[in-house]
Order: sequence, then C-alpha cells, then structure tokens
Amino acid sequence: MRKLLSRRGLGTEGVLLGILLALCVVLSLATDSFLSVQNLFDLLNNQSVNIIFAVGLVVVLIAGGIDISFAVAASVVQYVVMTLLIDHLGGGGWVVGMALSMLTGALLGLINAFLIHRFRIVSIIVTIGTFNLFFGLLMYVTGGVSIYDVPDWLYYAIPLLDLPAERGSATLYLPAAVMAVMVALTWLILARTGFGRSVYGFGSSPEAARRSGVSVWKIHAFAYGWLGLCAGVAGLMQAHIVQEVVPNALIGQELTILAAVVLGGATLGGGRGTVLGAVLGVLLLAVVQNGLNLLGVTPYAFRMIVGLIILVAITTSNLGNLLPRSTRAKNP
Repeated sequence: MRKLLSRRGLGTEGVLLGILLALCVVLSLATDSFLSVQNLFDLLNNQSVNIIFAVGLVVVLIAGGIDISFAVAASVVQYVVMTLLIDHLGGGGWVVGMALSMLTGALLGLINAFLIHRFRIVSIIVTIGTFNLFFGLLMYVTGGVSIYDVPDWLYYAIPLLDLPAERGSATLYLPAAVMAVMVALTWLILARTGFGRSVYGFGSSPEAARRSGVSVWKIHAFAYGWLGLCAGVAGLMQAHIVQEVVPNALIGQELTILAAVVLGGATLGGGRGTVLGAVLGVLLLAVVQNGLNLLGVTPYAFRMIVGLIILVAITTSNLGNLLPRSTRAKNP
C-alpha cells in the first residue's frame, strides 16, 4: 500500500490531509457550528497537549520501541513541579516551571531507557511496569488529592490571538504556541540532523545500526528521554488549561495518542513515522470525536474507532511474518 501511494505521489501525510479536509467539508455541511472560528480554535486549544504527547511518542516508535507510561509521567511531573514551586520556590514563574517540568519528565523517560537498555527487556513490558509504578506512587504519596491552589502565572490564561466571532470572541491560547515549538523542535531533530537519521536507521534495523557504530544507549536515552520531556511540557500545559492538578486527569490518553501516531504513518516495528503524520493523526481523530459529539453520536463509537486503528496497525505490522518466505523475498 505504501509503495502504491508513493508511486502516485501520495504519502501517508497527503492521504491523511485529504481525508481530514473531506471530513471537515462533510461536518460543515452536517452541522452549523463545526466550521465556526470558535470551534476550530477550541480544537487547537484542546488538542495542544495531545499533539505534544504525539510528537514525543513518534520518536519512540521510529526507534522501534513503544511507551504507554507517558501520560502517568505527565501527572507525576505536575505534582512534583507544583510541590517544588509552591512549597520551596515561592511560586516560581514560567521559566522555572518549564525548566523543572522538562527536567523531571526527561528523568522519568530515562528510567524507562535505562531499564530497557540495561536489562534488555521489551519496551512494552517495561512501560507497563513503570505505568503502574509511577501511578501507584503518585496516588500513595498524594492520597489522590488534587491541587487547586496553583500559582497565579499558571492560573490565568494567556491569549495569543483573539478574533471576533458570533458569540463574543474566539481565542487561541499559549498552549497552542508551546505545541508549535515542540513540533518544530522534534521535526528539526528527526529530519535535519544526522542523529535523527540514526534514529530511523536503528528503528529499521537495530543490528545493522549497531554494527555501523550507532550507540544503542544514546538512541534509547534520546527516544524515551525526549518523550519524557514532551510529557513534562504537556503536563504543565494541561495544568495551565484546567487551572488545577488532578492525579488521574491524563490517565487513559495513552491508547488514543498511540492510535493517532500509528494512523499518521508510524509503525510498531520501527523505522517509519513523521512529525507531520503524528500531528495529522491527532487532528483527524480530534475532528472525528468533535464531529461525533456535534452529531449526538455516543462517545463509545470513538473508542471503537481507536481500538480498530490499533488492531489494524498490529495486524499490518505482523502481516509480513504470516507470508511465505518466497513472497516476503519478492515484496521486501
């Protein structure tokens, strides 16, 4: 399928963009509010956190791994950073808060990288373990109590763009700009650096990359550390959006983000995936969910769509193993 699309000049991103535009046209005809400025800005504001997660996760998938602990890591970052800022740093500010969030998130990601690399455990097993470990520790230490008294700099929304609309105004807020920065940084690293090409090469063939001198530890540390860093940033933006810190607010987003990144062209076998594809995957699922809500369709339908995407991804990733060897040789 990928070869057929490439021969016709269409990549995964092109197909996704076409589907996204077609879906937008259909929903704009089926509902009165979908194409409104308020709704479109709300989509960007609400999906900023998910897109930050997605651009971190796509790096892990490209490197041939998988991580389902990033949402819990973001929750841990929220509590650690808020506790440090409120109890020890006098409330802090954006610079200190962002630096602490990135550092804490990266350290949590490096824990996954260390366990995967040092003990050679399959990444899904490690991250299932750290998912439960991080969440259990978070709930034990905090007692499941939310933090409502966040610092003023985090509490008040920061508008970036304000446009007149039918009902008041439509506003784009700070998380959308932070999301754009994280997308740009991830794209620059993967698409414009030699190390980014090494990540792709390692995901495609770990043994060949190892023999060519690629440091396996550096790949693991970067992939999981970068996802952890993105999780830290996403956690801070989530706290800014909802103006509070809730221990289980982000739990359950893992499979939706995974489905979006896979939908964007990443494979569970590694070596494939793009930042643009991950962003389009998140936006496509967001538009589907928004459209279902506007049309009054049960939210369980969206969960079925996410599950179907994951099943199809796993099936296609392992399809080569089901083919006879002669067929695999003809279709590498």
